[in-house]
Amino acid sequence: MIKLKEYFHTDFGAMTSSDWVGLTMTVVFFVLMATAYIYVLNPKNAKRLNSYGAIPMDDEKLERGGK
Repeated sequence: MIKLKEYFHTDFGAMTSSDWVGLTMTVVFFVLMATAYIYVLNPKNAKRLNSYGAIPMDDEKLERGGK
């Protein structure tokens, strides 16, 4: 167990600003991706998201230029 603790030890005092930016971006992107996965895979949102799937092939909306 001690070897595992030493392996995952991080010296936060020795981290540079680039290290902090990288750590912050990694955590932020992880949270954003987890939120997106939960939103997309939630069964409550399936009907709405499936209706958006045909937008690229809807010629009427493309010809009108409308929504």
